[in-house]
Amino acid sequence: MTAQRFPAFSRLLHWLMAAMILAMLFIGIGMVASLADYHWLLSIHRPLGVAILVLVAVRLVNRQINPPPPLPADMPAHLRIAAHASHGLLYALMFAVPLVGWAMLSAARYPIVLYGAWQLPPILPQNDMLYAWLRSTHTVLALALFAVFLAHLAAALTHAFVFRDGVFQSMASVRRAKA
Repeated sequence: MTAQRFPAFSRLLHWLMAAMILAMLFIGIGMVASLADYHWLLSIHRPLGVAILVLVAVRLVNRQINPPPPLPADMPAHLRIAAHASHGLLYALMFAVPLVGWAMLSAARYPIVLYGAWQLPPILPQNDMLYAWLRSTHTVLALALFAVFLAHLAAALTHAFVFRDGVFQSMASVRRAKA
């Protein structure tokens, strides 16, 4: 089956954000695990989170302008529902995790340094109890994002190697040679 492909810009955003989110999750784990590298990792984590937040907004606009190709007509209804639900959850988490991180840092009155003197303004007033709650929420949402990311990867690989229905190829950066 020859599947329709996502436009090149959509594919670029997808793969760029996949790499950024995966890097961000490992940086977050490294921040928790290493006191020696904490500040260095944090200096990467904050602007990368802001970049992800901006890019997910760009992706949503792009998705409205360039809707995704249709799923295969013979795909079972439960898989269609799972595909749409998982994409909705991915987008929600890609927004929620950085927004909660920004809110968390605002509640602690920590600056969100983008580069040099460039900082984001706080979005919440300082509140230690709110900071503690948002910190836990940020961790839970990040772990949920990682779980959904892994489920998405597993589904993509299943489409590529088991179903071979063109779904994976529609987002692949390059076309596979016909066997």
